[in-house]
Amino acid sequence: MNKILVLFSHPKYEKSKVNTALVNHIKDIEGVTFHDLYECYPDFHIDVEAEKGLLEAHDIIIWHHPFYWYSCPPLMKQWIDLVLEFGWAYGPNGNALQSKTCLNVITTGGAREVYCSEGTNSFTVNQFLRPFEQTANLCGMKYLPPFAVMGTHTLTDDQLANHVIQYGKLIYLLQQNLELNDFNGCFFLNDIPQLQPQ
Repeated sequence: MNKILVLFSHPKYEKSKVNTALVNHIKDIEGVTFHDLYECYPDFHIDVEAEKGLLEAHDIIIWHHPFYWYSCPPLMKQWIDLVLEFGWAYGPNGNALQSKTCLNVITTGGAREVYCSEGTNSFTVNQFLRPFEQTANLCGMKYLPPFAVMGTHTLTDDQLANHVIQYGKLIYLLQQNLELNDFNGCFFLNDIPQLQPQ
């Protein structure tokens, strides 16, 4: 069974109904390590060696964060800048993350239809996430499409409950060694058949 590290970054977590529901559903699953960066590093002084140890001990890395200004909150960006060091994560002899799998789990206030060439945001979520994809590529990791909970301000309780269930199912599927080609053609992992209601 794959071990999953959820790197969670949300500076206003206590005010996020959606992220609270998502996190509470998966954080205690066997084989999942939930790691809240803002709780661990409120002063932004990241323990790089400890973070490297966490990465080495897990097979799948999830960057779970709200979609702030088409990217991630600042502490997650600092984590990427400091932890994924040259000569360790990439570059000569930088093979510590080779063949691991990673993906983004994001929440957005905007609905799916505003993230396209005709929408108010002009680009797709996947296009905005290209820096994460290239970071994964540079580090020799497999990058999966994102799992996205969108339009968070207008979600009904039933819709939120469905996303929560999907996230739990996704964690289970990721633990079972699904290959990258199992997700071909999907913009979002939410869309794969295995996550649809029975």
